[in-house]
Amino acid sequence: MKTVSIVTHAYNEEDNIEALYLRVREIMQAYPQYAYEHLFIDNHSTDATAAILTRIASQDHHVKVIVNARNFGHIRSPIHALFQAVGDCVIGIASDFQEPPDLIPEMLAAWEEGYKMVLCVKRSSEENSVFFWVRKQYYSMVERFSSVETIQNFTGFGLYDRQFVDIARSFNDPYPYFRGIVAEISLPSKRIYFDQPARKRGFSKNNFYTLYDIAWLGLISTSKVPLRLATAAGFLGAAVSFLIALGYLIAKLVMWNTFSIGIAPLVIGVFFLQSMMLVFFGIIGEYIGAIYTKVQQRPYAVEQERLGFEYSPYPPDSANGTAAPASLPVESISTAAD
Repeated sequence: MKTVSIVTHAYNEEDNIEALYLRVREIMQAYPQYAYEHLFIDNHSTDATAAILTRIASQDHHVKVIVNARNFGHIRSPIHALFQAVGDCVIGIASDFQEPPDLIPEMLAAWEEGYKMVLCVKRSSEENSVFFWVRKQYYSMVERFSSVETIQNFTGFGLYDRQFVDIARSFNDPYPYFRGIVAEISLPSKRIYFDQPARKRGFSKNNFYTLYDIAWLGLISTSKVPLRLATAAGFLGAAVSFLIALGYLIAKLVMWNTFSIGIAPLVIGVFFLQSMMLVFFGIIGEYIGAIYTKVQQRPYAVEQERLGFEYSPYPPDSANGTAAPASLPVESISTAAD
């Protein structure tokens, strides 16, 4: 019997988490041919999210819960959960209903057709129109810069075969850009387009820094173009400076007594060059920071506790789970990026 893992990451989602669990359970009732598990990872929420998940896990052995010892961020915590799933396929879905669980049947159907990746791509969004436009322009820029084909308006929502998960694990990247990994692996895939609904309850936990972090991570993980732009800008700046200097020299020779260079061009030039240097030092710093993060080899997350892992996945029409070892260790551990 095939096993389906559904993975949901959550942070302060007490208003949404139980409704999502109930909707997924309702959908999976139509698939008695699959054993399934619903794995939640709580990124050290400060509200009642962990308590709600603990209660659900005690009542339904389809549910497994990981509670992080602290907030490990929006990159490391979800990938940690992905690698704890034991299913023949893994469906990653957010806890805020902006990634509709109603697409699960379509994803499973595509997987049964033989696709190793089923990627859910936003066709439109009910979020702020300015934000959606900015995101779209960003994805377009990353696609132009990247050495591999990336997918615009794709956030990671989708289904992934066990083959994909094992390959992604082998990347051994402690701070991975998941969308870049999907583009790099490029197993046979199918795209499902959907209209992203507005968040029903609560508010987004993404602030300016998290969005900025994701944006830079996407650029430096998939492309060397920013570094090469810095080099090209250096050559261009040198050429322009030479031409301006030559022009000033000619002007001075022709109008020796009337032409005054003044201090303004010098000041403007110095400020321009200094600002360009700071920009390119920042770009280089981002790449150095990525290298530093990689060589540290820290774990994706340190678990405070895990619940429900003593039960193997089982079909939705079964009365209970069987207390049997899963294919991954069940003790509370700190899982390194290996």
